[in-house]
Amino acid sequence: MHRNTLLEKLERYQLQNPGEAKVVQKFKNFVKSHSDCFNRSLLMGHVTGSSWLLDPSEKKVLLTHHKKLGKWLQLGGHADGECDVLKVAVKEAQEESGIQEIRPLQEEIFYLDVHTIPEYHGVPEHEHYDVTFLLKASKDDFHLSEESSALAWLSADELGGMEVDDSVKKMLKKWTRKICKYKID
Repeated sequence: MHRNTLLEKLERYQLQNPGEAKVVQKFKNFVKSHSDCFNRSLLMGHVTGSSWLLDPSEKKVLLTHHKKLGKWLQLGGHADGECDVLKVAVKEAQEESGIQEIRPLQEEIFYLDVHTIPEYHGVPEHEHYDVTFLLKASKDDFHLSEESSALAWLSADELGGMEVDDSVKKMLKKWTRKICKYKID
């Protein structure tokens, strides 16, 4: 029951993103097979929530240089039992940026990714089934959390010139398509 909302969002995402059927199917199989998919105690993997957090002008995205992984990534983290992954994404964005007034620009999934997290302090290597939502901050000043070595608001041009993870490149591409769509409409 508690997985139905995510499964419904995954169905809609698949309809809107037919080229991503393989990752959507992997997600659906995982969520359907594990009633505890939102708990990090499921050591093989778990659902996480993240955000493509835009500034008030919607021209920049806030990324974190993640201490543990040593990469520039979107804000996000563990669901810790919460099955409302959008709620998780907002909470993680608030905690990692210090910005409290954050709202979804859409209720639907912005991006999906399944990636491997290496072994760390006795936690075995596992998969993160990451659900990213498009969010907007009410202000652009932020506070660095313990999880980050840096935070930065980056424009599409700035981000395009950086060495970043493939998932960030894919989100950048989706975001820039949305920006173009907004300008045409």
